[in-house]
Amino acid sequence: MPTGWSRCRGTPRLQQSLVYPLINKVSLTLNHFSIRTLDLAATQRFYERVLGLTVGPRPNFPFPGLWMYRGDHDSYLNAVVHIIGMDPNDPEGLKRYLGDRDISSLHGSGAVDHVAFFATGLAAMRAHLREVGVAARERTVPDLGLHQVFLDDPNGVVIELNYPAAEEAAARS
Repeated sequence: MPTGWSRCRGTPRLQQSLVYPLINKVSLTLNHFSIRTLDLAATQRFYERVLGLTVGPRPNFPFPGLWMYRGDHDSYLNAVVHIIGMDPNDPEGLKRYLGDRDISSLHGSGAVDHVAFFATGLAAMRAHLREVGVAARERTVPDLGLHQVFLDDPNGVVIELNYPAAEEAAARS
């Protein structure tokens, strides 16, 4: 758990009994999320300019795309966003590899509501978002001790940045 975060308090007993037995049996962390897009360049620019990700190595898949990294390019584990380019003139490689999707279903998050990251540096991110002209929506969730910043990528996918609520409190004082 990142520095500055506290564990969730008040988990209902039923949830505890269902979830805690799995903790020692399985391991889950967010590896990456993928976005299908018709505008590869705009999507790349967004993740570079807004979240500071960089383009890194990607396997030679039979369709266009980019892997966006946070940190070193030495490990594919740092490729947190996979951008899948859709070529309307040559869709067969993508269809065979990942299956067909109706282009009209690709705007917004589709079945995925949002993708969330733990973050620190709220004041710096606010300044950065103003500088690059990206609108954000914010709210504090006192019960969880976090402050959330929501923004939309060029495809309408909602990105949630979760900061320790103490950073928002410090900014107000």
